[in-house]
Amino acid sequence: MKNIIVGMVLLSGALLALDWVKDIDTAVEIAKKEHKNIMVMVEGEHCRWCKKMKGRTLTDDSVETRLKKFVVVKVMREDGSAMAQLPPVEGVPTIFFMKEDKGIIEDIIGYFNVEDFISYIDDVEKKVK
Repeated sequence: MKNIIVGMVLLSGALLALDWVKDIDTAVEIAKKEHKNIMVMVEGEHCRWCKKMKGRTLTDDSVETRLKKFVVVKVMREDGSAMAQLPPVEGVPTIFFMKEDKGIIEDIIGYFNVEDFISYIDDVEKKVK
């Protein structure tokens, strides 16, 4: 019985997991096809707040459900070609919510808990309506 419950929990997590795109060009291409906005997370290789944001906030079921409306992409601050496609980044983690033409809707810097991050998603959705 325990194995069945553990299996169901793992499966439900896998079904909700976001499909992260590996680069901005691919994200833009998908966004144009699917008429979605883009969320870009810029992280640093040794950034503990980035790890916390990914591990706590971005894996929360309610956040993942809300982000299904976006094409999501993670880029490393150390990746010069990816950073050249974005506005200047003051610190990591930085999250850009963008239109499919790369126009910035909203940007946030730093770690945010689930409740605060959902509030930012709400703000972005109000701006694009």
